[in-house]
Amino acid sequence: MIRLSIITVTYNAQETLPRTLKSVLTQNYHNIEHIIVDGASTDGTVKMTKEYKRDSYTIHNRRRVIIVSEPDNGLYDAMNKGLTMATGDYIVFMNAGDFYPEASTVSSIIRKAKAKKAAIGKLPAVLYGDTDIVDSNGVFLRRRRLTPPKQLTWRSFRHGMLVCHQAFYARKDIARGIAYDLRYRYSADVDWCIRVMKEAESRQLPLLNVQATIANYTEEGLSTKHRRSSLKERYRIMEAHYGRFVTLAMHCWFAVRAVMRV
Repeated sequence: MIRLSIITVTYNAQETLPRTLKSVLTQNYHNIEHIIVDGASTDGTVKMTKEYKRDSYTIHNRRRVIIVSEPDNGLYDAMNKGLTMATGDYIVFMNAGDFYPEASTVSSIIRKAKAKKAAIGKLPAVLYGDTDIVDSNGVFLRRRRLTPPKQLTWRSFRHGMLVCHQAFYARKDIARGIAYDLRYRYSADVDWCIRVMKEAESRQLPLLNVQATIANYTEEGLSTKHRRSSLKERYRIMEAHYGRFVTLAMHCWFAVRAVMRV
């Protein structure tokens, strides 16, 4: 049976974490490993995760929940810690406050991965889908503006991060070999996803669009709070992967597109 590793990074997240924990707890797919990497929170976050671990163990027949709480060197350092602990066939990151649209979301994703394996003889390197944006109370606001293409490749991100990080499930044998680059403070997830997809192409493994909304997330993340710095990093990341000319041309198009939307 395919195991999914969900990694949640927290720091003083007692206000937003409950809906994430509840969402994972109520998934009707049982072979889930939930890794919570906490940055030494000083509020009630750690106590909350320990209670959640007990509930998960009881409700889901000893579901594996790992909790680590210690100082770290920022979000992506904590995410790297989570990667090293993951044992699932696929890995996905769910931030505090993010949640699944339905109790059957994970089981639906896994079912489509199994069907693809039955058809081609191997699991896809990446499973991906759509995302909706919610407010701080978890209430739907809108569909994410950038939407995943039918056929995703690493070149697709020239047009922006078309797949939200929370809707990007990477095979463990690929993901654990690609650490988040700590030179990037706000947009290392963009670089990581591109490198995962490059590795998938080198192994001739497909990327599977599950054709469903598979994550709800808030816009109050690190890249949103530091938007200017994040955009500068994304430009550097695009240059590194796509070259200077392509990156400049695409950003000229981004500017035109923004004006056209006004």
